[in-house]
Amino acid sequence: MDVRQLVALNLRRLRVARQISQDDLALAAGIERSYAGHLERGSKNPTIVTLEKLALAMECEIAELFQKIPDGTTGVEPLKSGRRPPTARSSR
Repeated sequence: MDVRQLVALNLRRLRVARQISQDDLALAAGIERSYAGHLERGSKNPTIVTLEKLALAMECEIAELFQKIPDGTTGVEPLKSGRRPPTARSSR
C-alpha cells in the first residue's frame, strides 16, 4: 500500500469512527466535498496544510493519518445513509 492509499484509508476510518459525514468534514476543514472524496479514494495528493486542516476538523493528531493499517484490512464500512440530527461538531 502506498502512502496516498494509507492516508486515504486512515482518513475514511477516522471520519467514520467519529460519525462525521464527508460534507461536514469538508465544511469544517474548509475544503470542497468532492476533494474530500478524492482524498478518501486516494486519487488526489493532499498538501500537508490540508492534512492539518482535516486532522483539526476530526480532532485528531495528524500522525494518525499515517498510522499503519493491520494486514488484511481492505476498507471501512460507510456511515449509515440518511439525515442525522445536527451535532455540536456539525454546527461549527
